[in-house]
Amino acid sequence: MFNGLDCNINNLFLLSDAESHAISAENPTGKKGGACHADAVGICAKLGRGWKCAPSINIQPGETVVTADIEGPGAIKSIWITGHIDPHLILRIYWDGSAVPSVECPLNCFFGYNFTSDSNSFDDNFPTLNSIPVVVAPNRGLNCYWQMPFKNHCRVTVENTSDMVLGHYYIINYVLTDVPEDIGYFHAQYREEKPVTFHKPYTVIDSIKGKGQYVGTALFSSLNSSDPGWVEGEMKFYIDSDDEFPSIAYTGIEDYLGGAFASIVKGKTHTYSTPYCGLHYAEETKLDSIGNKYMGYRWHIVDPIRFNNGLKVTVHDLGWDPGITELRPRCDDFSSVAYWYQTIE
Repeated sequence: MFNGLDCNINNLFLLSDAESHAISAENPTGKKGGACHADAVGICAKLGRGWKCAPSINIQPGETVVTADIEGPGAIKSIWITGHIDPHLILRIYWDGSAVPSVECPLNCFFGYNFTSDSNSFDDNFPTLNSIPVVVAPNRGLNCYWQMPFKNHCRVTVENTSDMVLGHYYIINYVLTDVPEDIGYFHAQYREEKPVTFHKPYTVIDSIKGKGQYVGTALFSSLNSSDPGWVEGEMKFYIDSDDEFPSIAYTGIEDYLGGAFASIVKGKTHTYSTPYCGLHYAEETKLDSIGNKYMGYRWHIVDPIRFNNGLKVTVHDLGWDPGITELRPRCDDFSSVAYWYQTIE
């Protein structure tokens, strides 16, 4: 019988014994009939119980809250978050009782965004990101559709590392159902180097050990030089026993993100957002200015990069000399999120 996991337009008519649940501030346990039990207070006081009485939580400075604690087997199907989208909020996800998080990432970066300014300000630093596994909609509606199966247990936490009280709205949709024995567990890890070390590759990820497949990269850059270009570095994938030379290399950052020739149209970087790749943000005073900021993504959904015992991913920070006569290393600020599935011990 269909287990209700791999849902798509071609099998939505298939029936399943999978149980649908959702965890939120209105139903913090996700149990059947568990939503909308909060007492009506404050601006909701006159509405009475059962109305919109607990749409969010407040996370205190230094506090870590458990937003989901689920007994499996099952899978997270989608996550929606809004409120304070702040780099001081750290998202972590633990699978099957592991003490080490498989997902550890600033909340905003997990959804493909960096360079957020004031978490209380609803500014334009959250332009639309319109892709298959991640959607960011106005105004800072963050949606994740990576499927995340687990066999026994799932725990999701959010830590507030700031000195402010931060509001957090969230809905975690999941199903309880049988999952295959040979699943890989979803992982995501944030890295940054500010600035990138001169003449050294920036490491997107190098700690993957096990069998799995790499499924995506979110990449962020802030320029520290006015020399032309910043996208000439090759994305390199060192698979399994690769040592000095990688198995896969893309010819430039803009090419890896699906664009070409620095994505420049009429003297300005052109932004775009598609199902599998995009350069969805470009903050430029003028082309090649110090302080320019860029955000892009590449999802390996139809072309996952498979590995049997390990993977390392790097990229060079590379541009042109002022005369555009030769390539030379740069020292910009890079940060990134790597996404992959793998076995865990």
